[in-house]
Amino acid sequence: MPEQPEPDPVEDARLRRWRMVVGTQADDALGRPGGGQMQEMDRSLAALYEAPSGRRGGLGGSAPSVARWLGDIRKYFPSNVVQVMQRDAVDRLGIAALLAEPELMDTVEANIDMVSTLISLGKAIPETSRASARTLVRKVVDDVERRIADQTRAAITGALNRAATTHRPRPADIDWNRTIAKNLKHYLPEYRTIVPQQLVGHGRRSQQLGRDVVVAIDQSGSMAASIVYASIFGSVLASMRSIRTSLVLFDTEVVDLTDELDDPVDVLFGATLGGGTDINQAIAYCQGLITRPTESIFVLISDLYEGGLRDKMLARVAAMTDAGITVVVLLALSDEGAPAFDRDIALALADMGIPAFACTPDAFPELLAVAIGRGDITAWAASKELEQRGM
Repeated sequence: MPEQPEPDPVEDARLRRWRMVVGTQADDALGRPGGGQMQEMDRSLAALYEAPSGRRGGLGGSAPSVARWLGDIRKYFPSNVVQVMQRDAVDRLGIAALLAEPELMDTVEANIDMVSTLISLGKAIPETSRASARTLVRKVVDDVERRIADQTRAAITGALNRAATTHRPRPADIDWNRTIAKNLKHYLPEYRTIVPQQLVGHGRRSQQLGRDVVVAIDQSGSMAASIVYASIFGSVLASMRSIRTSLVLFDTEVVDLTDELDDPVDVLFGATLGGGTDINQAIAYCQGLITRPTESIFVLISDLYEGGLRDKMLARVAAMTDAGITVVVLLALSDEGAPAFDRDIALALADMGIPAFACTPDAFPELLAVAIGRGDITAWAASKELEQRGM
């Protein structure tokens, strides 16, 4: 008999990994994963991806079994994989209700997706679990706020200072480009220099009421992450004396949560995801909040699927821009990119000079600064898109 070749350990490990990807149906062809950690990883994957889709309760008959499963996947898989598996568990196994159990709160990976899940559950969370759910949401909100607060305040304060022009600036506040342009007629050829007769610079208005910002957020299901980020940004803006901030959530009704902005967690638990959408009604409400049109910025965050009066909605946006209001339309404020959206309405807005685009949380402070300075938002959005493409 011919001598059997020695097994190749590298090839053997590769086949066993493929077996974990394919699942137990490939046992005969690829063998089973070895004992120890690989076997535990295989069990965790099988519990999720080989369970009947839509099975209520999922992963076992009790919340503690779900807690153990959540602990296992964090033990054996990297954080980015854990987040994907948690989302898949909610979708495939119907365990959204179990995530509201108090004993699970310490085992859930705290991230924007889980906060979105909890605010999606909303009033379905049992009263006994609300405190635990708020604790989880608070942890994520505080982490995000620490990340974006200083950047946002610096961008807004700088934009307000630049927007306030003065002809008696301090040396550090001189706008040299505008000063040179203003004094070109005072160029002395023999000295090859300009003798400025008038300085142009930035004022310092950070302690004055510089702008009014009104944010309206669509509560449709695809906007969950946007609501989380917008609530946190709204809270940061509300803490600045130079900005007057209003925050409105809407579906077929309008809910003004401006008074809750000192605590974004209250805003999030005031959200009700799902249902219809009446953008026209929301814009009409926001028009009533604006008393200084030329000093106001209106931010609409929506996928633009209008269930109300489309033509009237577009007419209201046009009236806003005609009155001097800076209008910003975001299809999403998240790291996930733009969801499905109404392209016809987006094109109609573009024809008015109002681009509709998705914005990441890291770029949002810069976008606000451009809006405060009445810069070209279309050009800014185009430059960000080129950046993301690496061009």
